[in-house]
Amino acid sequence: MKHHFFKALITSAVLATGAGTAATAAECIAPANPGGGWDFTCRQIGKIMFDIGAVDQPVQVTNMAGAGGGLAFSHVVNDQNDNADLIIAASSATTTRLAQNAYAGMTADQVRFVGAIGADPGVIVVAKDSPIQNLTDMVDMIKADPSSVAFAGGSAVGGFDHMKPLMILQKADFTDIKSIKYIGVDGGADAITQTVGGFTQAMTGDMSEVVGFVKSGEVRVIAVLTEERVPGFEDIPTAKEQGFDVVAVNWRGLYVPKGISDEKFEEWAGKLQQVADSDEWKAAMEANGLAPFTKVGGDFQSYVDGLIADINTMSKELGVIQ
Repeated sequence: MKHHFFKALITSAVLATGAGTAATAAECIAPANPGGGWDFTCRQIGKIMFDIGAVDQPVQVTNMAGAGGGLAFSHVVNDQNDNADLIIAASSATTTRLAQNAYAGMTADQVRFVGAIGADPGVIVVAKDSPIQNLTDMVDMIKADPSSVAFAGGSAVGGFDHMKPLMILQKADFTDIKSIKYIGVDGGADAITQTVGGFTQAMTGDMSEVVGFVKSGEVRVIAVLTEERVPGFEDIPTAKEQGFDVVAVNWRGLYVPKGISDEKFEEWAGKLQQVADSDEWKAAMEANGLAPFTKVGGDFQSYVDGLIADINTMSKELGVIQ
């Protein structure tokens, strides 16, 4: 039933966009309405690919909102499995939903993840006067008394913000994740307010949500969840530096249909790498508050596979999924 529902929605979505472009022009599906993160990914990456000569025609963008990305995913798997001229915008939300079986039973191995070339870094934040100075302090407090540290985040229970501190605790061999207090609120600003006000001991979210509060001195970021320190915030240590090998970012990237050839997959990976290396993409990241995060080809697929496995396991432990 869900499949037929998706098919009906796909038909209307494609008709609405007037998708009848030249066969040789690449298409990028943004699984959301214009204006959001997936739309930004398609339009910026597609434009830069053409501007730098990675493709010889402008990339056509099709907006296909529905089911939190599930409509587009279903369309690609069922109807475009061997379309070598198709790329699809993706982010951390894509992998979280796949890990939690939110796409009507579809799985991540039904497509191929090409790469990510920018990200909003994950952060763990405390109030300016908090006794917690670093991740070790936080983990030690939780191990001594799991109820001593409550987190606020802008995603629902089981969402990506919730998962970030749990990933850190997992690396510290703490397994009783159901005992961790998490309050899901309406966005990062509300989560910061909870922490500044003393209602929670820490906030879990993205760098873009906390920059203003950091600059005003209301909070301290005790860890950024990236491979390397974030440009402009070099005084904030990574979780990896502190002994917790966790990379959790809201990455911006692409997947492609599974049925395309390895040669075509590598070709798309190369084009994405060209964008990542361009001055145009560096300017786009700076203008939109993204940090460098480049994983392309097989390296990125391995990262996605590991992330989905971790989130799936923790989601089951939390009771978010069966």
